[in-house]
Amino acid sequence: MVGNLPNLLTLARILLLPFFAATLIYEEYRYALLLFIAASVTDFLDGLVARIKRQITYFGRILDPVADKFFLITSFVVMSILGLIPKWLTIIVISKDLIVVTGCIILYLVTRNLKIEPSLLGKVTSACQFILLGLVLLARNMDEETRVPEFLFLGVAVLTALSGLGYVYSGLKTAGAENAKQSGGD
Repeated sequence: MVGNLPNLLTLARILLLPFFAATLIYEEYRYALLLFIAASVTDFLDGLVARIKRQITYFGRILDPVADKFFLITSFVVMSILGLIPKWLTIIVISKDLIVVTGCIILYLVTRNLKIEPSLLGKVTSACQFILLGLVLLARNMDEETRVPEFLFLGVAVLTALSGLGYVYSGLKTAGAENAKQSGGD
């Protein structure tokens, strides 16, 4: 069912996004942090409720990661424009996602089948990206002197790149297996 509680929580997270972006743009970092926390709680609860109540739906399995990507990409873009995070990190995050999406489209065109399973590294990377954004917001709410250490930006960049390479490798492996199957194993 599309209108179950987990899916409604995911939709709520998507609906929070423009308000979150506006609070960032208008430098209302206290409200941005509160909205970020609210979005994080809905993200945690939608998965928990879906598993406990056995309300995992095809719609929800697609909508949840899309909501996460919308939130991450919007956050990285707005925060880099405001100078809160390095622009080079935003470029890495967006490039990885564009490469993965493009690879999925190509893989679908080649195999006529697309079963996307997030990797453990991909999940860890997304979690680290969210944590980094939260730390940046916490730092902005403390004082002007509080900064997120540079090595955390670098760590997230490395994780993001490795995650992207993992998805590329997996896609090439799947495409190679499909090619071998279609050519009769030659």
